[in-house]
Order: sequence, then structure tokens, then C-alpha cells
Amino acid sequence: MIHSDGIAKTHGGPNRQPDDEVMTIALERPSAGISGDAARIATDRGVPVLDVVVPVYNEQAALADSVRRLHRHLSEQFPFTFRITIADNASVDATPAIAAGLADEFPEVRVRRLEQKGRGRALHTVWENSDAPVLAYMDVDLSTDLAALLPLVAPLISGHSDVAIGTRLSRGARVVRGPKREIISRCYNLLLRSTLAARFSDAQCGFKAIRADVAQALLPHVADTGWFFDTELLVLAERSGLRIHEVPVDWVDDPDSRVDIVSTAIADLKGVARLLKGFGSGEIPVGAIAAQFAGGPQAAAPRSLLRQGVYFATVGLVSTVAYLVLFVALRGLLGPQGANLIALLLTAVANTAANRRFTFGVRGRAGAARHQVEGLFVFAIGLALTSGSLAALHAIAEPGRAVELIVLIGANLLATIVRFVLLRGWVFHPRRSAETITRESSAQ
Repeated sequence: MIHSDGIAKTHGGPNRQPDDEVMTIALERPSAGISGDAARIATDRGVPVLDVVVPVYNEQAALADSVRRLHRHLSEQFPFTFRITIADNASVDATPAIAAGLADEFPEVRVRRLEQKGRGRALHTVWENSDAPVLAYMDVDLSTDLAALLPLVAPLISGHSDVAIGTRLSRGARVVRGPKREIISRCYNLLLRSTLAARFSDAQCGFKAIRADVAQALLPHVADTGWFFDTELLVLAERSGLRIHEVPVDWVDDPDSRVDIVSTAIADLKGVARLLKGFGSGEIPVGAIAAQFAGGPQAAAPRSLLRQGVYFATVGLVSTVAYLVLFVALRGLLGPQGANLIALLLTAVANTAANRRFTFGVRGRAGAARHQVEGLFVFAIGLALTSGSLAALHAIAEPGRAVELIVLIGANLLATIVRFVLLRGWVFHPRRSAETITRESSAQ
């Protein structure tokens, strides 16, 4: 997060509450992947510390000036060795010739030609094959002030963060752009927060960096080859418990931007749907990724008690409605006790699965069978409460349907409270979930 004093903070990590914040340099532990010292590793390997990728497509007008400006800034202001990689996305104008000329002019500049378009494809290809321990990219228009580059990559070089992004949406940022782009940007990030529970503030700022070891772990699971690449990478990193460092930037909108907003928005919505499906089904192995790093095997930071309570209440409300519908439909056929048993059993299985996914953020198949068995034990407690209340009611008098439903609702409310306590403190306790992921990952 970014505070008004301009100090960048890192969020994320598997054992951290969503709203927790720590100073990047002072408090974060080094990551195991690069031993906390990218500069030393680069020196030992004889490679540059930082590889800055500039993806381009038909940028003959801006390329030369931008690369010379970037090279001058890095040479004069950046205290580590560097490389600039021009990733040419199948340009058909003079861009390839200009890029080749820049590579001849500067020994720190190289060119990678791709025969297919796609910013994500370019970044994926260059990052996957780079020998530098820290990787970054920026848009060719250099809309972001280059003064933010060192604050962006410093926590990655020191090993105190895993991914770094520039943000235009913090109080410390200075942004010049029209109201249309402002509204689109904020709506997009709101969409990510509401659908994917993203906590990073700015997904699409073309100013990002990542440790190479983290990139090697994430890139095989990033499918998008276009503009959604950034978002997919960040969401995957966050769900894997990795630490995302945010830096406020000064940013000026490029009036000549050729991004097709409509087609990009459609592609982004498809990407969101694909991620939701992947996380829900376990196809995206966030637990296995997290286990590779110092953060441990837990797939994501646990939600706060308040947020868990809201999600649980929502799931419980839906389950209660479903239970009542089933009870009323089955009562005439099975009687009150039989209808209560079947309705409660069916909704209990669905309730456990829904709470597993939405309330407690457990994804994938690891531990699913154990969770259902323990969920059935919790169900038995709910059955005892609801069946006991029905038995007591009918022992006193022969109640009407309305009174019967009121008693059942009250019993279900009590059972819901008991269920939440047991699910949170026992069935889906983060430590037990982490141990299950580790055990099942080791067995594979």
C-alpha cells in the first residue's frame, strides 16, 4: 500500500491479514529464491542485475528517443548493471531497423523479434529466457516518470519483495489523463477487487518488475498473451501468497494510445472468468507455487474475521432458503423428521463446499475429502439441534406449520453459529490446511 508520506509498503504473504501493512525495506524477510542479494548473484554469474523489457509494435516514431532516454537515465541514475531488451511484436514498419540500430549504438541494448503480436507473449518470451535476476518492463511511450524505477526494483534486488508495480491510483501518485481513462481504470480495478478479491491497487500500469525466480514459477501458469497478462500474473502472485510491492508514480497519458478499449474489455472479462474457473477447480496450483518460496504452502492470506463472517452469512442464508424449500417439498412424503434429515444432509454438503471455496478461500482438491467428512460431523451437530427442537416442539403440542417453521429457523440460526465456529477454528483452520497441502504435494 502507499501512504501519503510516500513510503512504499508491501502487502500479501500467506500468513498476513489483507489489511496488514509492513515497510518494505525495514521489516520484510528476504525471499529464499535469490538469497536476498540479486546484485551479488548477478556479479557471480556475470550478468546484469536488471533486464528492462520494452514491448513494441510499429513504434518507429517513439522508439529511438524513448530508448535513448531510458538508457541515459539508467546509466546516470541506476546504481546497478542493466540491460534494455526491445521486444518487437511482429512490427511491419521501420521499428525492426531502428531497434537494430539502437542495439549497435549501445552495448546494453538487445533486440528480440517475435513473429506474433501480443504484449503478454513478448514479456513471457523475454522474461522466460532472461539471465538477469530481476526483470522489469515499461511502455515505450515512457508515460511513467523514470524516477520511480529504482524505488520499484530496489525491494526485489534486496530480496524483500517478490513482485513490484507502479500505481497511479494512490494518494502519492501524480497523474495527468482524461476523465474517460480515469473512469475506465478505476472501474477495471474495482471489477478485479469484487470478482477476484484482488488487493493490489493498479493492475494495468505499464511499469512492473518481478524477481526472475518468481517469474519462472508463475509464467507457466499465465495463459494470456495480450493486455490481461499483467492482471493474470498479479492475481496469481497474490493468490500464491507472494509479496507485491507498490510504488506511487507520476504518469502522463499518451494521447496517441492505440488500445482498443472495447475488445480489451471483452478479453479482460474472459480472463477474469478463466481465472475464477481455474482457482475454483484447482487447475491453477497456487498451493504448489507458494510452497516453492519462503512464504510456505498456504495458497493465500486468510481473510479477516469480519469478511469471513459476511461470506459465511451469505452462504448460510442461501443454504437456509434451500433447506426450507426442500423441507416443505419433502414433508408430505417423508414426514417432518425425514424431511429435516434429507434437506439438512443435502444442504450441508453444498454448504461445506461453498464455505470452503468462498468463505475460507481453500481452493483445489487437496483436503477436500477430509473437509467434507468433518463437515458432516458439524452437520450432525446441526441435525441434533434441529431434530431436538422439532422433537421438543411436538412433545409439547401439535404445532401448526408456521410455528414449526419458526422453531426450525431459530434452531438453524443456532446451528449456523456453531457451524461457523467449528469450520473456522477446526475444519478450515489455516495451519491444518497448509499441512494438508504440504502433505499431499509431497505424496505426488
